[in-house]
Amino acid sequence: MPGSNRVAAVVVTFNRLELLQRLLERLDVVDGLDEVIVIDNASTDGTSQWLAGLDGAEEPGQRQVPVLARTLERNSGGAGGFHDGLELAIERGADLVWLMDDDGLPDADCLALLLKQTDLDFWGPLVVDEDDPGRLVFPIRLPGRSKVVHRLADVEAAATDGLIKDIVIPFNGVLVTRDLVERIGYPRAEYFIWGDDHEYRLRAEQAGARIATVVGAQVRHPAVGDLGTPMAWGKATYNHTPSDLKHYCMARNNLLNLRDYRGWPFALAFVAKTLWFYLLTKPQPSRIRLSVQAWWAAVRGDFSGHERFLR
Repeated sequence: MPGSNRVAAVVVTFNRLELLQRLLERLDVVDGLDEVIVIDNASTDGTSQWLAGLDGAEEPGQRQVPVLARTLERNSGGAGGFHDGLELAIERGADLVWLMDDDGLPDADCLALLLKQTDLDFWGPLVVDEDDPGRLVFPIRLPGRSKVVHRLADVEAAATDGLIKDIVIPFNGVLVTRDLVERIGYPRAEYFIWGDDHEYRLRAEQAGARIATVVGAQVRHPAVGDLGTPMAWGKATYNHTPSDLKHYCMARNNLLNLRDYRGWPFALAFVAKTLWFYLLTKPQPSRIRLSVQAWWAAVRGDFSGHERFLR
């Protein structure tokens, strides 16, 4: 890709002012970045007030990379935030959009390493545990294999020319081209959280996008709990979360993703896997009830059920 491409970062934030400040400080010294767009999901911790002082600031020496801030009237989750942020970045002429949550911290050379790739449409870095950089925050199932890897060394060993083809972890420092966005549209805002990023990758894959993870580029991220919890005698894993909100959205959205992109047999296998996990691996009858509610909402196309957890 020509070096003249305009690159905009889109950051979605909600009530994490200190982490957002840390991230924007890092982005301000990243070479090759033209603009940072921050979508504030109606934070209540002073984020919007702090952002107001940055929005469009042009005083010499204040910021190297300009910040454009937008505070939403209501919390629309990561899905709504990335929908609006990506749309705004494209409207403002970005050729490449760098998407990230507020709790990640890209290495200073992360974008430069990503930009060395000139024949990809949707690609990103590895996301490593900030307290244990040898461990992945989001486990990766290597292409063509059943094995899920958790360690950085395993991914590095599996890379070809520094890439893991056909795998990426959106929206944690992933780059997407204007051309791809114009072909596939924006993330599904109604998903709220959990599954919206995966659906966007599946949509990109369906459109023939060239997808990869650049192993040398890294984003450091806090640990997120029991993602990839082993089950069925270690033959499978399950993305368990202690948050009812996250589980509800994951159960609803994942069922839809599997139904729409893989077919009902895969969707029903996910149902069976969930029942196994919360009956046998980590018995929680309340989670089974919540899962059933989420699946029924998915079948009916009802995307309002998560709102009760926001009150």
